[in-house]
Amino acid sequence: MMPSARPLQTRIPEHEPASGLWSSRNLLPVRRRQTGADGTRKLLLGLDDGQSVETVIMTMPRSHTLCLSTQVGCPVGCTFCRTGGSGFVRNLTADELLAQIATASEELRAATGRLPERAVFMGMGEPLLNFAALRGCLETLTRASGPHLSWRKILVSTVGIPDRLDELGRLRLALPAVSLHAPTQDLRDRLMPGARAWPLRELIPSLMHYPLPGRERVTVEYILIRDANDADQHARLLHELLGDMRAKINLIPCNPVQGSPHRAPDRERTEGFAAALKALGRTAFVRRSHGPDIMAACGQLRGRHLADGTGMDSCQETRP
Repeated sequence: MMPSARPLQTRIPEHEPASGLWSSRNLLPVRRRQTGADGTRKLLLGLDDGQSVETVIMTMPRSHTLCLSTQVGCPVGCTFCRTGGSGFVRNLTADELLAQIATASEELRAATGRLPERAVFMGMGEPLLNFAALRGCLETLTRASGPHLSWRKILVSTVGIPDRLDELGRLRLALPAVSLHAPTQDLRDRLMPGARAWPLRELIPSLMHYPLPGRERVTVEYILIRDANDADQHARLLHELLGDMRAKINLIPCNPVQGSPHRAPDRERTEGFAAALKALGRTAFVRRSHGPDIMAACGQLRGRHLADGTGMDSCQETRP
């Protein structure tokens, strides 16, 4: 049965302490706090084994969204992503995922008196490679008796693992956001070498059959990289690849990552790419980056590993 759509209580009276998941006993130590010019908050959270992850609180006009990590590091190794450049250390447990949510929610509550209205698993790591823990977290998060978020308000970002996508769709615990970033297999292999194990010929049919209720659509994430995947020809190929899929395309200008050769196209080219997709009948948006000045935007997260002696400063380099 589909979970209830009752919204999360988003305001806690000042005289009433947080309880349940939001209790202080479930919080992780915050090793560093940063606030960007746009109000985005980034937290470096410590784990029991000395590792750490980064979590982002994004402020929207009328709501707040948590951007959550599922792994320490990431095994996919996308060439435009700072997380992938740090390698893979381990999965987070379901308890650590819930503690991450509780900690970020308490930080938001203390600052604004509100709790998050949305959650996106778009931080460090590939969520579907940590599926058991992700499922346990989502089941608690969407449970009507718990700190309830509608599954329609939760996005799971993934490079696309067909069998896990099938299960996510069956469980109805979240909606998918697929990190596509290229309209052809050859280009995707070059930009996302770790995603070769799940080729487009298997991924696209899985997305075509993803169970979407009502007017919901699959979110397709496409990072625009200058002179790599941003030509009108790429827009046409992307349109052809998606075929009859019910999809909306989020276009994300590439954020700067030290050591990466990739750069964002200029504004004119970005808008031209979006216009080319719209002319083909696609729903496409240019997504605003949150917190690029504090390395909190898409592709910029990298929690430093305290156990390796490098310290906890994750922002010496100039990543949603």
